Amino acid sequence: MKSTTDKIRAILAEHALLEPQDVAPDASLEDLGIDSMGVVEIIFAIEEEFSVNVPFNANEPGQSDFDISSVKSIAHAVDQLVAEQAT
Repeated sequence: MKSTTDKIRAILAEHALLEPQDVAPDASLEDLGIDSMGVVEIIFAIEEEFSVNVPFNANEPGQSDFDISSVKSIAHAVDQLVAEQAT
């Protein structure tokens, strides 16, 4: 079974046209060449993959509780959402 981080890396790799192993856990979306439109697509992909609702404002990512600063922070935020929405 793939970990949350592995699934996030696969989603990001698809949007960045990279191989999942080339997506480092500390990489930012900017490092991966993902623009704001890509962020929106990634949020939709995360919601579909994990069956969660991501509280995210693409126009003001700094105003969101969903941390997209790195691959591992996205994975951590998804884990939190999954846990919260499971209860």
